[in-house]
Amino acid sequence: MELIILDRTGKETGKKITLDDSIFGIEPSEHTVYLEVKQYLANQRQGTHKAKERNEIAGSSKKIKKQKGTGTARAGNIKNPLFTGGGRVFGPRPRNYGFKLNKTQKRVAKKSALSQKLKDNALSVMEDFNLETPRTKEFIQILNNLNLLNKKSLFVLGDTNKNVYLSSRNLQGVKVVNFSELTSYDIMNASNLVLFESSVEKIQENLRK
Repeated sequence: MELIILDRTGKETGKKITLDDSIFGIEPSEHTVYLEVKQYLANQRQGTHKAKERNEIAGSSKKIKKQKGTGTARAGNIKNPLFTGGGRVFGPRPRNYGFKLNKTQKRVAKKSALSQKLKDNALSVMEDFNLETPRTKEFIQILNNLNLLNKKSLFVLGDTNKNVYLSSRNLQGVKVVNFSELTSYDIMNASNLVLFESSVEKIQENLRK
C-alpha cells in the first residue's frame, strides 16, 4: 500500500511511501492488543501500597478485658482489626503487577494497532522537518495545517529531534515519541497517528524481525 507524504503545511509533496502489507495491512488481533495495553498499564503501577496488619501495629498485647461476664463480645488486645487503630485484615502489600508477554505477541500487537489506524484512515506520513528553536506556536500551526488541532495525536520520529519534542511538550493531547519508544498503548490512545518519513522504514525493519 502507498501513502502520499505530506509537508508541514499539510499539503501533498508529490512523493509516495510504500507501507509493508505484512505490518500495516494485517487483520487486527484485538485480544493481542488488549494484552499489550494491559501489560503496559500494569508496568506503570508502582505497587508500593502497604497497610499494617495486626502483627505490625505498635501496642500492648495484653487482653483488654476479661473473657466473660462483661455483657459484650469477647476481645483480645487493642491491635484487633475491629478496633479503631487496629491492624487491617488482609491489607495490601507491596507487589509487582507486571506479567510476561513474549516478543512475538508484542510484535503482533503493534502490527494490529498500526493496521487498525490505517484501516480507520487515522494514519498519515509526514516529511521530516526541523525547527530552529523550540517554539510551541510553530507546532500549533503545524497541527492546524494537518487538521489535528484539539485532537489526540501521536507523532513518531525516526531520529531524536529535541526541538520538535520540546515544542510539543506543553500541548495537551499531543505526544511525540521516537520510533523505538512506540507502544501499542500510545497508538491506540491517539485519535490520529503521524509518522515521520524516516520512521516508517525503521518501524518496518523493527517489526519484520
